[in-house]
Amino acid sequence: MSSNHRSCPDCSSPATGLMRRDFLKAAGVAVGAASAWPLMSHAADDAAAVTAPSSPESLVKVLYEKLSPGQREKVCYAWDHMDKERGLLRTRVANNWHINDKVINSEFYTDEQRDIIRKIFEGMVQPEWISKFDQQLEDDAGGFGNEQNIAIFGTPGDGKFELVMTGRHMTMRCDGNSAEHVAFGGPIFYGHAARGFKEQPDHPGNVFWPQALAANSLYGALDGRQQKLALVETSPDETRSGFRKSGEALPGIPVTELSTDQKDELQKVLAKLVEPYRQGDRDEVASCLKAQGGLDRCSLAFYKDKDVGNDGRWDNWRLEGPAFVWYFRGDPHVHVWVNVADDPSVAFNA
Repeated sequence: MSSNHRSCPDCSSPATGLMRRDFLKAAGVAVGAASAWPLMSHAADDAAAVTAPSSPESLVKVLYEKLSPGQREKVCYAWDHMDKERGLLRTRVANNWHINDKVINSEFYTDEQRDIIRKIFEGMVQPEWISKFDQQLEDDAGGFGNEQNIAIFGTPGDGKFELVMTGRHMTMRCDGNSAEHVAFGGPIFYGHAARGFKEQPDHPGNVFWPQALAANSLYGALDGRQQKLALVETSPDETRSGFRKSGEALPGIPVTELSTDQKDELQKVLAKLVEPYRQGDRDEVASCLKAQGGLDRCSLAFYKDKDVGNDGRWDNWRLEGPAFVWYFRGDPHVHVWVNVADDPSVAFNA
C-alpha cells in the first residue's frame, strides 16, 4: 500500500452501493416527490443501539472508566470546553487537525485502551466500510492510530458526552445523541488522497470517488436547461460549510426543478453519501432533512472550475439546504465537508 501522508501541503494547516429502496427503508424516507418525505420512527432502535453492550457509546464509557486520572487531564474536557485559540473545541472541524497531542498509537494509551478506541471507530461505520476507511488511513496517515487523536467531552454515563476523533482527512464523532439538533454529533469531515497529492481525473483507488460518480450520473440525466441551472462557475472556499442566512439563495438547481425520476436519482446520491456510516447516523440525517422541509428545500450545484482533466466530470459539487451542507471537493484530491442539522440557526466552530 502506498502512503502519501507526508506530501499534502493542502492538508498541512492545523486549521458496495446502497440501493435507493434499501436506503429509503433503512432511513425511513417514504418514496415520493413530496417536499418532506415522511420518516418512520426509529426511537426504539436508537435507544437499543445506545444501550447495547457493543455500541460505540457504551465503549466510550468503558474507555473513560479505564483512563487514569492523569490521562483524563490530557484528553477529557468539559462539555462546553473553550479553547482560547480554537473556540468551542467540541464542535471544531478541519481537514487536518489534532484535538490534542496524544496520538492513539503511542505509549500514552495502553494496549487495552487502544483496542477499545479501535472498536469505537469500527462501530461508527458500516462493517463493509471498515476496510475502505483503513485503506484511506493507510494512504493518508500510515494506518489507523498513527496520526489520529481522540478527546472525550462530558462524562459518559452521567449526562451529555461525546468522543471526537481527529487527524488528517478525518473528523468523526460518537455522541449517543447528546448533541441536540445535529446529525453525526456535529459537523464531520472525510477525505482521501489515494495516489499522491494531485489525483488523476478518474481518481483511481479513491474510496470516496463513487459518491461523485453517483452525482455526475444525475447531472447526465438532466436536460440542457437543467444542466445550465446546475452548473456554477466558481467553487466556494472548501471551509465554507456553515448554513446560509435566511432568504439567501442556494447555488445550482433547486430540487423542485427535478422530475420524479431525477429525484429518484438524487435519492441514490444521498444513499451513497450516507452509506459509510452506521444506521443511527443515517437516521439522524433523514430526520434533520425532514425537519427542514426535505430534499425539495435543497439545491444541487456542480462547479465548472477545478475540473480535473477538463473532462466534464465535475469533481467539485455540493448538495445544500437550509440546514444541510454536503460539499464534495475532488480537486486536487477528495475533501468532503458535512454539516447537517434540523435548524438553520445551529452554528459550528470551523
